[in-house]
Amino acid sequence: PLGNKEETAAAECTQPCLEESLSISDLECSLCIRMFFEPVTTPCGHTFCKECLERCLDHRPNCPLCKQSLREFLKAGRYSPTVLLQDIMLAAFPAQLAERRELHREEMAELSNLTKNIPIFVCTMSFPGIPCPLHVFEPRYRLMIRRCQESGTRRFGMCIFENGKSFADYGCMLEIRQVDLLADGRSLVDTVGRQRFRVLSRGHRDGYHTADIQYLEDKKVSGEELQELQCLHDSTYRLAQRFCEHGDLTSRHILMQHGPLPEKEEDIQASADGPTWCWWLISILPLDPSYQLSLFSCTSLRARLAQLQHILTALLQQPP
Repeated sequence: PLGNKEETAAAECTQPCLEESLSISDLECSLCIRMFFEPVTTPCGHTFCKECLERCLDHRPNCPLCKQSLREFLKAGRYSPTVLLQDIMLAAFPAQLAERRELHREEMAELSNLTKNIPIFVCTMSFPGIPCPLHVFEPRYRLMIRRCQESGTRRFGMCIFENGKSFADYGCMLEIRQVDLLADGRSLVDTVGRQRFRVLSRGHRDGYHTADIQYLEDKKVSGEELQELQCLHDSTYRLAQRFCEHGDLTSRHILMQHGPLPEKEEDIQASADGPTWCWWLISILPLDPSYQLSLFSCTSLRARLAQLQHILTALLQQPP
């Protein structure tokens, strides 16, 4: 019984002892000068917030403090939290830890907004429903992709560069399907196009572009107009089929790269962006990016189909 009393007394002593022997500054990350959040200890024995360390390793694979190589650590691609340190923080400074967690939650909530300050990858044309594979190596985009995953949205905007502006006025939201991390921190990111948007205003966050956006929607038609639209749609699809069967070397190469022409959809107005096969066709046709962009920003399916019909007719008249 006496032994039990001694143990209880020792346990009661632990908390005040911890608080007396530690100060908040002992539990601060040397990179962000805030209390550790998800602390990670490197093989060389230095501890940082997981996010702070990842951001440093985006730039060079060395410990931010002692410069020792962390290539092997980076290659493993897994960061185990320093459990003992987390337990100490919880025991000694529960209120401050709760505050630090709340701050992180607020930052994540801000990154989860899908119309305000959305991250923009300035690179290539992408289209609704069409896969867009990316090779990510720049530190700013490595950070951006990680944040899209951590916030849970798994989405970011893709725009092309435009002279006189940092990027074009129209773009496509991409959804991350898979990320394959390479040993040196670069990654191969498999994405697919989702909704089109118009840029309302431009901004920056930690080196990458951001934008406030408004999603685009095709104008819906009904009655006689819809019947006419359906006829135009079906005849343009037949032209697209003929173009794909045209059979020259270029189109065979395209089909190997992009897969076959997508099937016709039951309801041509079901999606805000119209039928996927149109976007597939626009992505493979030999069109100037500025012309692709004008088709992309058009919210009339009728006008888009009429343009495609005109292009396909011209291409089919050329000798193979």
